Amino acid sequence: MATFLYRLGKGAFRRRRWVALLWVALLFLAGFGAATASTPTSSSFSIPGTEAQKAFDLLEERFPALAADGATARVVIKAPNGQKVTDPAVKGQVQKIVGDLKSGSDQIATVDDPYQVQAVSHDGTTAYITTKYKVNSMELTDETRDALKDSGKDAQKSGLTVEIGGDALQTMPENGSGEAIGIMIAAVVLVITFGSLVAAGLPLLTALIGVGIGISSITALANVLDLGTTTGTLAMMIGLAVGIDYALFIVSRYRAELAEGREKEEAAGRAVGTAGSAVVFAGLTVVIALVGLAVVNIPMLTKMGAAAAGTVVIAVLVALTLVPAMIGFAQKRVLPAGQKSRLFGGGKPRPEGAEEKPNGGTRWARFVLRRPLVVLLLGVIGLGTIALPVGKLEMGLPDEGSQPVSTTQRRAYDMLSEGFGPGFNGPLMLVVDGDKAAADKAGEQVKALNMAAAVLPPTPNKEKDADTWIITVISKDRPSSVETEDLVHKIRAATGDDVLVTGQTAMNIDFSQKMDDALLPYLTLVVGLAFLLLMVVFRSVLVPLKAALGFLLSVIAALGAVVAVFQWGWLGGVFGVEQPGPIMSMMPIFMVGVVFGLAMDYEVFLVTRMREAYVHGERPGQAVVTGFQHGARVVTAAAVIMIAVFSGFIGSSEQMVKMIGFSLAIAVLFDAFIVRMAIVPAVLALLGHRAWWLPKWLDRVLPNVDVEGEGLRKHLADPEDHAGPGRGHDQDPDQDRKLVNA
Repeated sequence: MATFLYRLGKGAFRRRRWVALLWVALLFLAGFGAATASTPTSSSFSIPGTEAQKAFDLLEERFPALAADGATARVVIKAPNGQKVTDPAVKGQVQKIVGDLKSGSDQIATVDDPYQVQAVSHDGTTAYITTKYKVNSMELTDETRDALKDSGKDAQKSGLTVEIGGDALQTMPENGSGEAIGIMIAAVVLVITFGSLVAAGLPLLTALIGVGIGISSITALANVLDLGTTTGTLAMMIGLAVGIDYALFIVSRYRAELAEGREKEEAAGRAVGTAGSAVVFAGLTVVIALVGLAVVNIPMLTKMGAAAAGTVVIAVLVALTLVPAMIGFAQKRVLPAGQKSRLFGGGKPRPEGAEEKPNGGTRWARFVLRRPLVVLLLGVIGLGTIALPVGKLEMGLPDEGSQPVSTTQRRAYDMLSEGFGPGFNGPLMLVVDGDKAAADKAGEQVKALNMAAAVLPPTPNKEKDADTWIITVISKDRPSSVETEDLVHKIRAATGDDVLVTGQTAMNIDFSQKMDDALLPYLTLVVGLAFLLLMVVFRSVLVPLKAALGFLLSVIAALGAVVAVFQWGWLGGVFGVEQPGPIMSMMPIFMVGVVFGLAMDYEVFLVTRMREAYVHGERPGQAVVTGFQHGARVVTAAAVIMIAVFSGFIGSSEQMVKMIGFSLAIAVLFDAFIVRMAIVPAVLALLGHRAWWLPKWLDRVLPNVDVEGEGLRKHLADPEDHAGPGRGHDQDPDQDRKLVNA
């Protein structure tokens, strides 16, 4: 592989104009496709095999006029102090809102009069109007949404409080300027790392081109493939982070080759042949983790993973072709490693006879090698302590109660909770496949549980010979509470197979259960495949095992931090968490997928350099120091960049995006700086030669992909690159001890 990538890198450098033209053409075509694509007409969410989904499908068949997948809105009205919504003047205003809603759009299916359906609170201060639409929220026109927003303006002028909840007002999440700030931080880190504006600009430029192609392609295909709004956000988040990182490693290795006296074209070829191999395998681990989300069997999650994986593939191809091409355009402006441009204090010759001081990575590696057991224990105990909140993990899906208090959806949620009880924000829907007697029996069974705040009379699908009935059940607690989940399970246990529980709340509960059931198979699949992949890369059994265990430690610690912030509310004000609550049910499996892929990036980039040094003759301890000498600065920069990019999404108005941004940022922080930079070298120091042990029979079976570039060295036949005297494994056995004490 290294030889093939070497030729690819040299070819891209030599034919840089054609390569650049090809990528610009792809960007233009993807952008044109996105600009001319029609607006997505649907964003369906289904959970195959669950009871809630079966009930939903039955509703679509037996209640076609109900528009089961249609958008809903609840207009909540509260009377002024000292008045009630049943007062004639207030009642007139409420009925005017009902009339305005009915005439406001031809997309309206039904508008319930609160006085006829008993949607008035016991104290008479609050009422709500339920509005159902013929289409889902993504198909609502701007005129329909404007009519909904304007429906209560006259009533507000009269002193009434009017707020609107429901998914009818759902729009694209506002991410604010967070992403731009993340990119600016990445630019600063790159400038500090390379000491040159040109070298720093290359990873940013190429990453933005790759992400532009990926996101534009997703936008162009959104309507055809029924992609949700969060799909593009995830792809942007992952694609931007890995795109910068992969380009960073290629440019860094190119500068190191220049420092060794290579010609520019040769340096570009060797950079892609060595660091490019690590990029390919790091990208493969990310793709495996993202595509593996398909085992959960939730179409939305499968599409999110596949779209993000496609963006990662583009990032890998950009790093292997466009980056060396852009290096060819930059020529002398990309300086060798250790040199800075004059703008950053470079250009001054080193005093004659002065020795080059060891960098921070070298000093840190030597420190770890002197005290490997202490560093290992501190890292494991520290992450273990942070992981403790995981024991109190509660999972669910965020509802409107997690929205900022500045939104009308959150205020409507609070008004409903205050006037009617929290359960009114997420009513359960029982679908009875049977006659009137079966429906009445189901209603009585639910009432006998004494767990529901209200059980409304059954509603038939037709006036005569009705064969399907709907019973609305109101929980005593909020939709995302454990008590409501218990109520759903008790109803299902008490009623027969002909009674199905659905509704948004039940869908969320089934979604969480499906996530729980899929976690172990998914973890086994992803970690198992990646373990085999890393075994091929490192030609070792213990190094991949150590990588997998370290990942599990970092992801559990990150999940503990998520519980502390988003469930318990610790530092909630810092991260904009206004309403602590259950953790999004997809978070554990999502973190396992995404964070595992990202964690293996650093494992591959850092340990590959150690493996390369070991294969070329250095002893284990010396190889660890060499790996840190060349890789620590770059891995640190890559981690800081990734943390900055992910942190930019914490400012999103969407709770799910905010939680994903925080979880990925904190997971990268733990994995890069504690696991990969501390625990990994400590374990390798304790294992010594045993770290690179591989049974002979397994060595014969595994394919040799030459990630460390040994085959490339032989191909180039450069005598200077072969291990010289004193660099073989048979050197002085005290060499590691002397190196550590240096």
